[in-house]
Amino acid sequence: MAAEVAGAVEIRGALSRLRRTTGLPIAFGGLVEAGRTQVRISELTGTNTASLRSLAVTSGNGLGGKAVALARPCAVVDYSASLQISHEYDIPVAAEGLRSVLAVPVVVRRRVRGVLYGALRTAQPLGDRTLGAAVAAARDVEQALVVQDEARGLLAAARPAPAVVPDPGAAWEQVREAHAALRALAPRITDPRLRAELLAACGLLTTPAAAAEAVLAPRELDVLTWVAAGATNAAVAERLGLRPETVKGYLRSAMRKLGAHTRGEAVSAARRTGLLP
Repeated sequence: MAAEVAGAVEIRGALSRLRRTTGLPIAFGGLVEAGRTQVRISELTGTNTASLRSLAVTSGNGLGGKAVALARPCAVVDYSASLQISHEYDIPVAAEGLRSVLAVPVVVRRRVRGVLYGALRTAQPLGDRTLGAAVAAARDVEQALVVQDEARGLLAAARPAPAVVPDPGAAWEQVREAHAALRALAPRITDPRLRAELLAACGLLTTPAAAAEAVLAPRELDVLTWVAAGATNAAVAERLGLRPETVKGYLRSAMRKLGAHTRGEAVSAARRTGLLP
């Protein structure tokens, strides 16, 4: 359920961008239902009726179903009269008064995860610029879904395993690597609830002392987390999308707060106070 909510948030944002960048007055879309080959239209903007809301579009049927089946963008100049698509959904489309329509699939790891639609109430060609902007909006959703998938994978990996671990040292290093990866991923997540869940999972991997001697800013902790994993300043900068000079600044600030004179001392102090696993 959380994954569906997060995905719907991304679809909603993409539809707003699609309307803004293309000038199309109507946009709608949804995600492929889990375990099925149909898209459930859940998000609409610019519509006058509820005829399209919750419509289930089966792969291969209509314009959106064709986009799902082919995993590529499709468009028609006049929906009801088009010979390029089947017409299972003519009634709800006509009720909304749609004529020119485009449909762009959201494809993640070669699997269609959703569809974005844009439409006009007049029959006229939708140019390459409009189609390109719609494709760009779909790419944004794809990237967001990839990040969410990675986050959930890391959350699952961070949960304690019931089996006895034969090498506690190696297992603890895995925990530290997972902590670093989770913190690096968090700023890339646009959905606030999923981001909060991810940061809460980071907290479960540490054991804060009752009265910590220093409180680090989020970015200072991000930098120190990767330093603890053995990354150079350049590697930390690449991981976090920062400039190397910015990384140095965060590291110096963290060292000052921790009363440390070297990177190693800073890591040790952060672990003693429970700021790092």
